[in-house]
Amino acid sequence: MSAILIIDDEPGIRKALSSILEDEKKYKVYTAEDAVAGMEILNRENIDLIFLDVLLPKIGGIEALEKIKNEWPLIEIVMISGHANIDMAVRAVKLGAFDFLEKPLSLEKILTVCRNATTIIKLKEENKKLKKISNFANEDIIGTSAAIRSIKETIKQAAQSDARILITGENGVGKEVAARAIHLCSARTDGPFIDVNCAAIPENLIESELFGHEKGAFTDAISSRKGRFELANGGTLFLDEIGDMSLSAQAKVLRVIQEQKIERVGGEKTIETDVRIIAATNQDLEIACENGKFRQDLYFRLNVIPMHIPPLRERQEDIPMLLYHFLKILKKDIAIESSALEQLASHDWAGNVRELKNLAERIAVMHQGNSIGSDELRNLLNKKLKKSKKSDSSVPENIMERNFNEAKEMFEKAFLEFHLFRNNGIISKTAEAIGIYPSNLHAKLKKFNITNTVN
Repeated sequence: MSAILIIDDEPGIRKALSSILEDEKKYKVYTAEDAVAGMEILNRENIDLIFLDVLLPKIGGIEALEKIKNEWPLIEIVMISGHANIDMAVRAVKLGAFDFLEKPLSLEKILTVCRNATTIIKLKEENKKLKKISNFANEDIIGTSAAIRSIKETIKQAAQSDARILITGENGVGKEVAARAIHLCSARTDGPFIDVNCAAIPENLIESELFGHEKGAFTDAISSRKGRFELANGGTLFLDEIGDMSLSAQAKVLRVIQEQKIERVGGEKTIETDVRIIAATNQDLEIACENGKFRQDLYFRLNVIPMHIPPLRERQEDIPMLLYHFLKILKKDIAIESSALEQLASHDWAGNVRELKNLAERIAVMHQGNSIGSDELRNLLNKKLKKSKKSDSSVPENIMERNFNEAKEMFEKAFLEFHLFRNNGIISKTAEAIGIYPSNLHAKLKKFNITNTVN
């Protein structure tokens, strides 16, 4: 339903226009006696079309037209006047008026102008949406591989609905980038995009994070707080690493999906939500369902539109384009020699696109020339942990000969070294990958005397 604002100082005109437009059943009508009151309405309502009188108190119609077009350029404005002249009409059109009508107003002319204006508005919105989809897909989803082309097409199609989407893929492949692309290309683009890393939030706090809590709901609840579902109202909620969510939280998320309502922790009030859910995981949720670690009914609810993003090693043709893209962002014009490109293609990219982005940053900081060859690239790729050169998940061979506590510590140290190596020594990324807070990871590294450098 289109929203129309009538700004005219004559009550009879406001009443007559309102009656005509409301009888059509497809317009919501607001009225104001002057431009100041009209702009107050514009500040709180989404108006599509304005009928604006030329002769108004406080601020004249032509001046109001200019102000409104500067602040709300997408709104169409029809000027109306009982004292019109050619010069005034020409000036109004130059300032952006859609049309200029003379009083007394013709019923047929009013309805025709409304239909034409609202059609133009819809076409502009559709064009803007299509342009946004095209720009985002071409500029932010980088690559020409068959997999990337398929992902771009899925994003374009999926963005047009509110259907839930489940994005799967290894850590670092760009699941959040795809989720943001879907949001920005959707009708919810003006709403919030709220992301939740389910792996990084302790199990005892996940429900409070998602649904909010009331004051006194638990020991540290010193005030009421909105959860992510409330914050995402009217927009998109991105549930990253949903495979790590507890079964109790899964049950509540399922209930929200079914009922579109939430209750804060410790609260009794039911709060309605309008949220599109996009979930992501690096796990095989079908296997998790078989093992009883993930609710099958929730899996089917989330997996309406599946989207899989393959690892970088399976789409090697995208690597050069991605690297040049990251270097361009860093304002570095560096040519990659063919021997270096071959080396990039043969690298295993355990950290996927995230690792490649780190490499681009490393090149931007460490490289001085206008091109880079295979020797220097090899050095930059191999700068991992100072202490550990482990690239596999092996643990000490004599672990089975130790007592339980010693074996547990040996395994934990090997586990941390492996994942720190895999995430290029970056504390925040390693903590995210293994599901603990960075502060906890720092403490464990200190405990086991593990040192590292960031690539």
